[in-house]
Amino acid sequence: MLGRQARRAAHRPRRGGQRRARRRSGGRSPQPGPLGGHGTGPGGFLREAFRLFRERGYGATTIEQIAEAAEISPATFFRYFPTKEDLATLDRFPPLMEALTAQPPGAPVAVLRGAFRTAFATLPAEEIVAGHAREVFAATVPQLVTANLRRSPALVREIREILADRAGYAPDDPRLRDAIGAVFGVVAMVWLQWAEDPALDGPAEIDRALAHLESGLHL
Repeated sequence: MLGRQARRAAHRPRRGGQRRARRRSGGRSPQPGPLGGHGTGPGGFLREAFRLFRERGYGATTIEQIAEAAEISPATFFRYFPTKEDLATLDRFPPLMEALTAQPPGAPVAVLRGAFRTAFATLPAEEIVAGHAREVFAATVPQLVTANLRRSPALVREIREILADRAGYAPDDPRLRDAIGAVFGVVAMVWLQWAEDPALDGPAEIDRALAHLESGLHL
């Protein structure tokens, strides 16, 4: 067991890291980053984690290395992310859920397309880029693919319930299942293309692809 002094040290910010951060910012405290956190907040963790994942590989990167790069203690890291896996597993993406709830009634594919368009429009470009980096790892690292599959049923269930209300279907209607599967299948394909071609305008391509789906996939 840790003694009292050791426990204090584990939670005490590293002064050297704070001095380096202040020197880089001209003596000021770190300012909010593009993901909404401070330079050493969640946004900083994600940027440093993805940089290390790219350089060393996901499996070879440790939480201690991420914490050191972000100039925080491991204890601070764990206050935001219980595991390394949580850095890059998909969550419920609140902007999409909020946009979905606010969509006018309509056909399922049209409602989902409008929700994606609205959600992307609310995000700063830097946050879209950071989110893209996160989901590239989520879709290409085997451990993270497995973790995301475990989380998918709850996410799909929530989308299905919201969409049922907006589209006027019963939540268990098979047509609703088919529409959600088709939309997210198209989005996943575009996302994989975006992973291979970072210059692609991902949000615009997702909207074009969903417009094609909405029109009946005529070739």
